[in-house]
Amino acid sequence: MKTKSANGIRGHLLDTFDGNYVFRVYDENYNYKDYLLRHCDLTVIIDDVDAALYEYPDGAGFLDHAADTLGE
Repeated sequence: MKTKSANGIRGHLLDTFDGNYVFRVYDENYNYKDYLLRHCDLTVIIDDVDAALYEYPDGAGFLDHAADTLGE
């Protein structure tokens, strides 16, 4: 098995809708490789102008597309 540092790698966190998440990394030709997410406490910085945090009055919250994108 080969390993390399993932520190500084840009990619997309994707829900596979089967209970798993993958980290998708694109190359310069738009080919991609998916890495199954096993890291339990990964630090993430969101770099997406279409991302928004929503919070219910009871304090529960979620991350989704911005309200304008969702048509709300």
